[in-house]
Amino acid sequence: MRLVGENIEQGIYPVEQARRMAQEQNLDLVEISPTAVPPVCRVIDYSKFKYEQKKKTRELKAKQTKVVIKEIRFGPNTDDHDFAFKLKHAQEFLREGAKIKAYVHFVGRSIVFKERGEILLLKFAQALEDLAKVEQLPKLEGKRMFLYLAPKAIAPVKPVKPAAPKEAGKEAPKEPKPAPQPADNAAE
Repeated sequence: MRLVGENIEQGIYPVEQARRMAQEQNLDLVEISPTAVPPVCRVIDYSKFKYEQKKKTRELKAKQTKVVIKEIRFGPNTDDHDFAFKLKHAQEFLREGAKIKAYVHFVGRSIVFKERGEILLLKFAQALEDLAKVEQLPKLEGKRMFLYLAPKAIAPVKPVKPAAPKEAGKEAPKEPKPAPQPADNAAE
């Protein structure tokens, strides 16, 4: 087997000799690549190795972006002021990068007015057209009609460069410098 590790000369050793070398250093012999020819083993402190692996996975998990879904609830008879209020909140959520789950909740006999709910959600999606894209069009599930919106990727604003002169190859003529004035010798 091929043996690698700290304080060990890399090379091909018999299994017993590799075990003995690991025991002499009070370390563990761990098979890293069993499919290689010959198999690769490393002499390491296995508990420390496992701890560092856990630490790396924890750091990666912490760096992952978590998708936040905000819910906005409407009724089939939501008034204009309430609609505008909820629209304002939705715009804030989208600017923060959250997804939106907007739904119309039908209570009792209001399920008869499914069209009102669909029109309301489509109006909501259209009002947020510049900030969000529709992930799922209005769909009735039980007593609720859902609409899913995701924020659009906002491109970073680039600074505007000043316009280049028309004749970039030619230099502008320089103004002639005034000739130096002779000193006044009359004051002698």
